[in-house]
Amino acid sequence: MAASEITNSHLKRRAFLSRPANILLPVFLLLIVLFTGREDKADTGKSDSKKAQSKQITAASSPIARPHTPPPATIILRTGDQLKAAAIPRKTKYLTGEDPEFAKRYGWPVEYPQPLPGSILANKRIVAYYGNPLSKRMGVLGQYPKEEMLRRLKNEADRWEKADPTHPVQPALHLIAVVAQQEPGKAGKYRMVMPDKIVNEVYGWAKEANAILFIDIQTGHDDIRDLLPRFEWILQNADVHLAIDPEFNLNRSGKTPGSKIGTCDASEINYASTYLQQIVKKYNLPPKVLIVHRFTRMMVTNSKQIRLNPEVEFVMNMDGWGAPWLKRDTYRDYIVKEPVQHTGFKLFYHNDTKQGDPLLTPQQVLRLNPSPIYIQYQ
Repeated sequence: MAASEITNSHLKRRAFLSRPANILLPVFLLLIVLFTGREDKADTGKSDSKKAQSKQITAASSPIARPHTPPPATIILRTGDQLKAAAIPRKTKYLTGEDPEFAKRYGWPVEYPQPLPGSILANKRIVAYYGNPLSKRMGVLGQYPKEEMLRRLKNEADRWEKADPTHPVQPALHLIAVVAQQEPGKAGKYRMVMPDKIVNEVYGWAKEANAILFIDIQTGHDDIRDLLPRFEWILQNADVHLAIDPEFNLNRSGKTPGSKIGTCDASEINYASTYLQQIVKKYNLPPKVLIVHRFTRMMVTNSKQIRLNPEVEFVMNMDGWGAPWLKRDTYRDYIVKEPVQHTGFKLFYHNDTKQGDPLLTPQQVLRLNPSPIYIQYQ
């Protein structure tokens, strides 16, 4: 009841009780009780409603509110003449690619061979700079002078380690060692193999930065089975790993690189994985990392037939560029929906931002599920 109503009721009661006819006192008391009961019942809804509003205000302004837990939604339900508040917990909202239940539905976390001693991805996250020192347009590795490039790589590695201290960062240089070409060249294969001198130079940069090296192969019209043995001389080192790029694997279609997106079958990927496994055993090395780039469904065919072995840590790397929503969609459709082992995510300093979109931060990328363990900057 309002304060004015309570005051008026008390005045009426005092007037009745001041009369000398005390014999009627029990009757008057009964009437007062009944009268008061009706007043209290009539005001129950108002009182409960005010209590509910007060509870909402208190919860919203409380200094001990938990910042990472969304407050429950309050819905007012009408039951007869009464109103009561019902607290319904809010469902966590995820952006595309972040929902753990969605990932679980498609088989994450996946089962794979127990990591062997020396496995990088068992405990660390790789952060790599991608490109070729002969081109400023192919990626950040060749965009800046060596000293500045390595300094930038270190800064990125520090950002990622700060964002996720549970995974120390292993820096890497990701060299395009075989570059797809729009002309057939002397071999008629639409690709250019980098001279050993260039490969060795970049390998020296990696050692200087305590980084590992990736040999990235764009086959053009060549075959991974013919190209891969060409690099055994460098892959026999414990800190050198492999990447293959299906986008530029066009030997079956006969199309010119750049005119169509290429494709790579599980059989070709299995060849590369088995080859690395043999190198590990032959030279008594710790496990190798194998990266496969992907941003369309047909870039990798028969992904369920990709074989895993303990000597090779496999990463399917989301290689598409564009706005954040598009990158999340691509990650969901071609990485999360077709699990293999580990996942990667590529960030383009230029292409991701040229339409005015922000570059995704480490914190934003880490919210993806599964969380990418290989990060590549171009």
